[in-house]
Amino acid sequence: MTVRTTDRALKRAPRDLARTAGRRRRTSPQVVILAAGMGTRLGRKLPKPLTPLRDGRSIQRRQLDALRAVFGPDVDVTVVVGYRAKQVMRHSPGVRFAFNPDYATTNTSKSLHTGLALTRDGGVLWLNGDVVFDADVLEHALHLVHADESFVCVDTSTVGEEEVKYTLDADGRIRELSKTVAGGLGEAVGINYVCAAGKAALLEHLARCADQDYFERGIETAIAEAGLTFRPLDISAFAAVEVDFETDLERANTLFWSAPVTDLLGDGVLGEEVLAVEAG
Repeated sequence: MTVRTTDRALKRAPRDLARTAGRRRRTSPQVVILAAGMGTRLGRKLPKPLTPLRDGRSIQRRQLDALRAVFGPDVDVTVVVGYRAKQVMRHSPGVRFAFNPDYATTNTSKSLHTGLALTRDGGVLWLNGDVVFDADVLEHALHLVHADESFVCVDTSTVGEEEVKYTLDADGRIRELSKTVAGGLGEAVGINYVCAAGKAALLEHLARCADQDYFERGIETAIAEAGLTFRPLDISAFAAVEVDFETDLERANTLFWSAPVTDLLGDGVLGEEVLAVEAG
């Protein structure tokens, strides 16, 4: 689970953190959402991105709403699908899709490669499909997106043993990025950006990853061998929860809405979208 330890969701970003000037729309980035996995650890029938949240939206719908609120309604989004792909596609309006046929035997390195390979020229923002986060995280990242500077969003308030951790080089850029990092300075939260000039090298290194490697392995080798640089973007002032287990889902709902989704399912107060997903 990745969640900042202050245990509250900000309604508005602090003035010194929020890049409010970015609200004046510029060319929006390309976005890839990784939604191909089976989500077995969560133990639900639905594909994990379609998991209902407290406000009646799925995790993925909340992500899409945040992307469109920050980058504009025409933001270019590609969703990488695999497990129960047709169901995910039915509930993902206004996006394009990339299919990872080997979703059951590969990890995020291959899904990210699948998605990046279909993008046009230019940098790409990508998200893990199971991250519930403040939209202000994207506002905070606008200056780096518009500068076309590669980054990894990190939370310095917590360093979980099972989470992806990072260290820095002498210039303050990402040096190591994996679950096995010793002496990690914080956790990666699953929101990242690769610049236009670095995308081809990242694609090459993702292709060289083993089937079960996370995409962070491709970042690590691209840094070490191809000289790519990724800046750590500290989003600790905002809320971000990676939903791997039921406890993560309950934590996300409590953090943002002060009630677990399981209670609301029993009360029948979830939105029409979630009911339609359950029926599908």
